[in-house]
Amino acid sequence: MTWTAPSIQRRDFPTVAGEREMLQGWLDHHRDTLLAKCTGLTGEQLAEAANPPSTLTLLGLVRHLTDVERTWFRQRFLGEQIPDVHITEENPDADFDDADPAAAEADVAAFRAETEACDKAVADRGLDETFTSPRGVRLNLRWVYVHMIEEYARHNGHADLLRERIDGVTGD
Repeated sequence: MTWTAPSIQRRDFPTVAGEREMLQGWLDHHRDTLLAKCTGLTGEQLAEAANPPSTLTLLGLVRHLTDVERTWFRQRFLGEQIPDVHITEENPDADFDDADPAAAEADVAAFRAETEACDKAVADRGLDETFTSPRGVRLNLRWVYVHMIEEYARHNGHADLLRERIDGVTGD
């Protein structure tokens, strides 16, 4: 039986809220949007490149954002010494290059698990808490949230185009 990405109920973004709730709400909304763009597609469709030789695919975006979540929240902000999920030193583009239709279900599950782990890891941390980036720049958790929302917004635009190319589905 071929696996198909399940439907997802997108959480509404808050319209009136405190800063932390607003940032978390928009991040959750964008996370859900990415998964919504995958709804109803098979692993093969999720791994379909819209414009070869580019390796940009919906599955690649899911894998990429799994690594980006881990990088910013857990490795950089919290300083956890944990490996990347998909990318390697030998292939920093493995999140896109090595997307395997047969692993789509596991990749989506890894994305969901990583976003939950990131949320749990920073739930009690202050937005003003700082860390030093690999480039020597002081950043705070607030910056990480804003950056992640920007990262998803940009890639969800890519996801719109990829989904439309696969089966003509458009939407917000």
